[in-house]
Amino acid sequence: MINYQNVSVSFGKFNVLHDINFHLKKGDFLHIVGPNGSGKTTLVKLLIGLLKPTSGEILMNQNMQMGYLPQKLNSKINLPMTVCEVIYSGFKKQRLSPSKADKKLIESWLNTMEIPQLLHASMHYLSGGQQQRVFLIRALISNPDLLILDEPTSALDPSFREKFYHLLYDLHQERNMTIIHVTHDLTDAVKENCLTMYVDQTIKFFGSYQDFQEFEHRGHHHV
Repeated sequence: MINYQNVSVSFGKFNVLHDINFHLKKGDFLHIVGPNGSGKTTLVKLLIGLLKPTSGEILMNQNMQMGYLPQKLNSKINLPMTVCEVIYSGFKKQRLSPSKADKKLIESWLNTMEIPQLLHASMHYLSGGQQQRVFLIRALISNPDLLILDEPTSALDPSFREKFYHLLYDLHQERNMTIIHVTHDLTDAVKENCLTMYVDQTIKFFGSYQDFQEFEHRGHHHV
């Protein structure tokens, strides 16, 4: 489904990523970890086309539908968009206004994310955690083949974080969704049969979480 072949990224003399090689199959769930500035976000920006590799190539299914939640949310305070409008912008097909069925689906997701009261609220007045839940819905609403989440729980309340990961794994199991999850904390995120990648300019480890624990015990630190 996705194949990185000898991918490197440089900005001037600074090498952000060097000689990245890995592949993912449909239905894989990959956690990407590494220290700050290690190139994790750059790696996923290459995948969605926000950056181009300096060398190497990325092969993937061109018909693949993607959902993406960036690390930094861009909600401009002078843009008068409601929660409903932001989520609707994530639909594959859009009209001038959402249909009754579209609104029902949006309301269902807002209930799942425990913010049903925010349907017509302005994004400007939402807290960081509320905005993050809205953009999570936007990333999920089109039922993508590939879901890319860059630090998706950074602004979420600890009480909701566990529920979010349960939701994520339910989607993975029920829809065979391929998921790439960038995180600093694997404590609540890891389930069986998931892949883990440790990135620090190059791929230092790529394999099962069980093998990653052994990799850490051999002298590498938790992130």
